[in-house]
Amino acid sequence: MWDCAAGTGNLLVGLTNKYNIWASSLDRQDVDVMKDRIKNGANLLEKHIFQFDFLNDSFDKLPKELKDVIDDPEKRRKLIVYINPPYAEAGNKETIIGTGINKAKVSTSKIFDDFIGKIGNAILELSAQFMLRIYRDIPDAKLALFNKVKYVSSSNFNKFRDYFRAEYKSGFVCKANTFDNVKGEFPIGFFIWDLGNNLDFSSVVADVFEMDKEQIYSQQEGTKTFYPAIKGQLSVDWLRKVFDKNGERIAYLRLHRNDIQNKRAVFITSKPSESDFVKHEAVSVTKNNIIEMAVYCAIRQVIEATWLNDRDNFQYPNEKWKKDSEFQLDCLINVFFDNNIRSEHGINHWIPYTAQEVDAKTNFQSNFMINYLKDKVLSKEAKDVLEAGKEIWIYYHSKISNHPTAIVDASFYDIREFFQGRSEKGTMKQKSDDDKYNVLIKELRQKISILAEKIRPKVYEYGFLLE
Repeated sequence: MWDCAAGTGNLLVGLTNKYNIWASSLDRQDVDVMKDRIKNGANLLEKHIFQFDFLNDSFDKLPKELKDVIDDPEKRRKLIVYINPPYAEAGNKETIIGTGINKAKVSTSKIFDDFIGKIGNAILELSAQFMLRIYRDIPDAKLALFNKVKYVSSSNFNKFRDYFRAEYKSGFVCKANTFDNVKGEFPIGFFIWDLGNNLDFSSVVADVFEMDKEQIYSQQEGTKTFYPAIKGQLSVDWLRKVFDKNGERIAYLRLHRNDIQNKRAVFITSKPSESDFVKHEAVSVTKNNIIEMAVYCAIRQVIEATWLNDRDNFQYPNEKWKKDSEFQLDCLINVFFDNNIRSEHGINHWIPYTAQEVDAKTNFQSNFMINYLKDKVLSKEAKDVLEAGKEIWIYYHSKISNHPTAIVDASFYDIREFFQGRSEKGTMKQKSDDDKYNVLIKELRQKISILAEKIRPKVYEYGFLLE
């Protein structure tokens, strides 16, 4: 067993056969610490601990006994490379060459030079570079490593997965902040791979270990399945089929990455940023695609991100959703109350009430949404949301007759801003000074929560997410 990113040797605690264990680190200081630990009872051999730059040094620098194992095909099949590699990554090409401001030169290495241009952005990650060298230079061995799960599921690792073809044997996941000096609540996987078997994988099933409670738990009988993001099989690929460049625009859908952790970056808006247009992350919402856009937006909104699921990717759905008009309209109603429409950016087409219903002083500029909903059969949960929302619109219009900043065609966002105001930092406050509004918005949020709970299982039933 060789830990080629051993640090001070913490990963080796508990292993019993010191004659079969090697440990190396880039830093001389780490090597000295490990040798000190031997004096204090660590079950290691001093001659098996050595300084080695795994991403740059030749294997000719290895201790002879370990080099003999790597050079012998039969012995190599019994070798386990057991590591918790560094998770650092460069943010972009500029940081690779040291001209950026974030983690300068973090990815520079001989392995980087060997694989640049071959495996996409995965090469920016040091952990990926460790895996690449192990896979290329220690064939037929076993790899047992702690790592972020993105190399299994992220679209940025598609080319990496085309190269790294191995048989998944077993593993578990736990919270990242279980580890010292790791911040954030995202999954770290301990996955075991047989590098001797050249296989694609369609999923990885891992036990879920909650270190806080010292027990395995999950809603899926103690396991979590991670699926790779495959181009052409994601929900954004499904959505592309209804992009409408010619229809009359009533808003934009702001797109972003396809996983759960980026859910708040996907929303309906009246004015995307210039960057959104440059990155092609703003697409038109029209009467021709409003349902698909609302469905896509709602499925992102109703799924709560947890440490365990936040890297999951939304998938290309099955055909069942097309026949469920109630689901479609539930999604549309949900989006009415979770969007970034602002009247100052143009005509507000997203008011689901007539001026008469909410006692507005003048007619609204657009009746698009009320006309769209005409004769539609809504679920009880959707009706409850609309009724609770109507009370807020009515209350708003009762307050604005003499208010200089009030907007007759106010969107839900505008109404929230009117009552809640903004902090000194410019962010919208969480609570209003108006007690009645606070009561009304609380009631609305309860109804929205019930509607979201109704939508949530269908996200899985229709294949937008895989269990």
